[in-house]
Amino acid sequence: MARDTYAYRQVAVESREVRGRVEIRPVPGQAFSPELSVQCSRRLSDLDSYPLGSRFLLFAKLTDRLGGPPFLYAYHGDADVPMTPADVKKFLGEFKRGRI
Repeated sequence: MARDTYAYRQVAVESREVRGRVEIRPVPGQAFSPELSVQCSRRLSDLDSYPLGSRFLLFAKLTDRLGGPPFLYAYHGDADVPMTPADVKKFLGEFKRGRI
């Protein structure tokens, strides 16, 4: 089955340590809570490739597998798109202008 591209939207995420593990979470200032889990490629949490605190731009959708807690899902085969702090600031500024 093909991916429904309309269900996916751009989300800025960052790697951080949560309970002793590296996890990917949304950057504050978006429609999604920074406490929401993100299921994506393990490459983004690999500290040999990207240091803790690295930020990325993902195409993700909000889902809840079989009625469980909601989380963001990003396809693991998508390209890694690292973001600089300036890129994140610009992205969040565009997001706020686009809100109703």
